[in-house]
Amino acid sequence: MPELPEWEHAFGPVLFAGRIRTTPDDFKVVEELDIEFAHEGEHDWLRIRKTGANTHWVAQRLAEFAGVGGRDVGYSGLKDRHAVTEQWFSVHRKPGTDPDWGRFDAEGVEVLESRQHRRKLRRGTHRSNRFRIAVRAEGLPAMSSDIDARFELIAARGVPNYFGEQRFGRDGGNIALGQAVLDGRRVPRHKRSLGLSALRSLRFNEELDKRVRDGSWDSLEPGDTANLDGTGSVFEIEELTPELQQRCAELDIHPCGTLPALGEAGVKAACRPLRLRVAELEWEIEGNALWAQFTLGRGSYATAVLREIASVS
Repeated sequence: MPELPEWEHAFGPVLFAGRIRTTPDDFKVVEELDIEFAHEGEHDWLRIRKTGANTHWVAQRLAEFAGVGGRDVGYSGLKDRHAVTEQWFSVHRKPGTDPDWGRFDAEGVEVLESRQHRRKLRRGTHRSNRFRIAVRAEGLPAMSSDIDARFELIAARGVPNYFGEQRFGRDGGNIALGQAVLDGRRVPRHKRSLGLSALRSLRFNEELDKRVRDGSWDSLEPGDTANLDGTGSVFEIEELTPELQQRCAELDIHPCGTLPALGEAGVKAACRPLRLRVAELEWEIEGNALWAQFTLGRGSYATAVLREIASVS
């Protein structure tokens, strides 16, 4: 599989090369829900802090502790392994049982909170993710003015909403899986969706790359589909009015690209915003570490923000 291309940057060349995830504490993610708990029901919802553990592994340990199957554990989204992350899980209790989550023990995992609710936690339920990330490099204090200017652009205009490299797997392996599915080859069921998602994400990134190159990634064009920020609401742009242009400039609505249909695999087309609003953005330089804090809607990648500042590894 050939290397992924270097997608076009919105604000010019990166300012420096840096390192992330030097330690798990350098990359922190807090999942933010917007839900009112029933405080009763057969599902235990658990707010968990994990360090150096992936979401699937934690879900398996929770199922084993509760004596239930893997399908009885729910979570909203996958979170980074090489990080300190807080996220919610739900566990459907077996009839007649009441697991003592204070006694749950798994390496790198801590139960912070337990609530009862009537239903399972489904994928995509969380509202947003809050990040605190360190990018480490030599000589950062001397670049502080350029870094400030770049972050101010990001706060005002957002960033291109690229899918991150992790979407495509090691050496683009998920893309090869997707192509194998379309070619009619046998692919394990649990890898099928990974592959098809990677193919669609690649085509979306290619479309977005073209819009960044022609300067239209953060503006509306006649015939575009627009997304209302922070929601799944979309509408067609039949006439480009001054009001719509103003709303777009204020990051209230965004132009959309397409996650294409894969008819042979039974996958329908969908919309995804071309632009990502970076909320609650703060930054500071401490010695040779640039600390950035920001909030992103679900389905977006912190690397889409970092790549407009630095080349990170």
